[in-house]
Amino acid sequence: MNAYVNQYQNNQILSASPEQILIMLYDGAIRFCRQAQLAMEQENRKVQAEKISRAMAIVCEFSNTLNHEVGGDIAADLDGLYGFMSRELTRANLQNDRKALETVENLLTGLRETWVEAIEINRGGAQQVAKTEPEVRHVAAAF
Repeated sequence: MNAYVNQYQNNQILSASPEQILIMLYDGAIRFCRQAQLAMEQENRKVQAEKISRAMAIVCEFSNTLNHEVGGDIAADLDGLYGFMSRELTRANLQNDRKALETVENLLTGLRETWVEAIEINRGGAQQVAKTEPEVRHVAAAF
């Protein structure tokens, strides 16, 4: 890759919010699943294994960063889902199973969409608080 592209990507990551990084990671894992499927079609086992490994690294990172104390049942459910994805990615690589890759890609796509919706809902709530905050200060100043 060209040095300018690398610098651009580094700047993009360094300036991203945690939410944006999460979505970028989902995009990367989905992209790696698709690239692994293409490599599987082309019978390129080396690229297939590399792309599956990269998708697996992201899925493992998702699992490792779950906060079970705060997340409770949702974190436990996500952990189980990430474990399933890891097993499916392993199976896809060992058994040359395209269906397993498609399953993981579909799960990742669904989770990504859910996170995007949750982020939008959270932003809406934060904007609502920001809109009402000046009014609260004004009322508080009156007393």
